[in-house]
Amino acid sequence: MAERATRRDRLRALEFEDFVAGAGGRLLHTATLLTGEPSQPPGAYARAERLLHAALSRTYADWDRLRGGDPYDRARRELALRFAREARRHQRPRGGLLDRLTPIERLVLVLRMYEEAGEEQTAALLGLPADRIRAVCARAVATLRTAGAGRGTAGPGRGPSHGTAGPRPAPDARAAP
Repeated sequence: MAERATRRDRLRALEFEDFVAGAGGRLLHTATLLTGEPSQPPGAYARAERLLHAALSRTYADWDRLRGGDPYDRARRELALRFAREARRHQRPRGGLLDRLTPIERLVLVLRMYEEAGEEQTAALLGLPADRIRAVCARAVATLRTAGAGRGTAGPGRGPSHGTAGPRPAPDARAAP
């Protein structure tokens, strides 16, 4: 009996290792986006790695109950919930353009845009209504747009108004005598 349990535990560990080998990089990237550590050198993602480790530990603890379920969704859900809990303790993420967002805006935007989770899926994952997710996402995108405009992201031939001053003349019209 003990031999069968040991074999089952080894198989479980191998399955989990395969899962982490396949999904760990993407989950770490999600964690670094959430915590604001993506600009750090490799191996210096202290908060992101702690967050991911805790999420993967919980996923491994629930591994046997995941049969038929998606372990990636479970790990991503645990990552998001742990980040939200951490953000409530006033450990605001830092780093990059996403720093302008509140933790909930950052979380929703990373789930919706990077993880490509649907509105309903994000709402279910966070326990919020879909219209709240929609509003938070729209507010986050608007914040990033205004932040991008303030950083001088105007392209060639575009002034501070980003091309709203009127159409530019066609190249042929400028070359004509």
